Amino acid sequence: MNETLRLLEALIARRSVTPDDGGCQALLIERLQACGFSCETVTAGPEAFRVTNLWAIRRGGLPGPTIAFAGHTDVVPTGPLERWASDPFVPSYREGHLYGRGAADMKSSIAAFTVAAERFVQEHPRHPGAIALLITSDEEGPSVDGTVRLVELLKSRGERLDACIVGEPTSVHRLGDVIKNGRRGTLSGKLTVRGIQGHIAYPQLARNPIHTLAPALAELVATHWDAGNAFFPPTSWQVSNVHAGTGANNVIPGELVLDFNFRFSTESTPDGLKARVHEVLDRHGLEYSLAWTLGGEPFLTTPGTLSDALVSAILEETGVRPELSTTGGTSDGRFIAKICPQVVEFGPLNETIHKIDERVELASLEPLTAIYRRTLQAFLQP
Repeated sequence: MNETLRLLEALIARRSVTPDDGGCQALLIERLQACGFSCETVTAGPEAFRVTNLWAIRRGGLPGPTIAFAGHTDVVPTGPLERWASDPFVPSYREGHLYGRGAADMKSSIAAFTVAAERFVQEHPRHPGAIALLITSDEEGPSVDGTVRLVELLKSRGERLDACIVGEPTSVHRLGDVIKNGRRGTLSGKLTVRGIQGHIAYPQLARNPIHTLAPALAELVATHWDAGNAFFPPTSWQVSNVHAGTGANNVIPGELVLDFNFRFSTESTPDGLKARVHEVLDRHGLEYSLAWTLGGEPFLTTPGTLSDALVSAILEETGVRPELSTTGGTSDGRFIAKICPQVVEFGPLNETIHKIDERVELASLEPLTAIYRRTLQAFLQP
């Protein structure tokens, strides 16, 4: 077994369901300190939901940029254990794959970039610049006491990163076919429309909030929010839940609650989207209240030194030319982008993430490690 596989097995065997780190970061600290990294553990959050974060950095002997790897040791819950073919926290092998919760999302990337950093430091002990690892146990949870806390800490110290690779599983069909160079923002709303409850046979004595909302809802559904750009698709607005009524079929409801979400590009702003929604609702004369939640703002890294180095490394190791993409949900890259001008995401296949029998292809582990090491080489020693 190679070093990446051995480390990945050890990480999977640690039960680290969010926000529990399960001892994963202690294992990483032991290895990183052995090759000259300075490691700092930062805990945050209430006792019942304590989050463990790791900031590790190794400064070489020459001036140069700082490149970081970012990831999360927490995993999502397993789901029904009886549906797994093997214990999700016992590394298991079948048909060329390693099975276990976190195998793809994202303990394989953590193992690969840790070993890549070790190998690079062994080859270049006086490397220019610095190599850093930014690890959290709160990516799969609320994401309020994890990476965001480390970013706040680094900002307070005046520290900035020059480049960061987040090890999210981005590959779709083959290792290396997709790099995420940005993500859309997410803005959610909970709309409460008030009416007057009454008997369904006497509608003149009531006001049905479903009926009053319907024209405004149709307009919101049909609204063209923006056209997107070369990197982002157009902003989308989607309803996720609608609740109204008492359960009886002879009662006009007195209230309707509707949940919706924007996934928005850099062509729109949260304030601009909010204003446009309120304008529609106000124009239709609704009696309403609206609570907003900004889950994350969009970020974009235009092609540059980091993406060039990563693309070149992927080509060298796999023969695949990756596509730059901003599709999918949010990631911790949105926080890191506040202190780092170049943030991209790259990792193994995402086909089985969060699923029963999550797995990673064994043949991808050594190339993934080599890609991370080649990127370090290109970025720190061009």
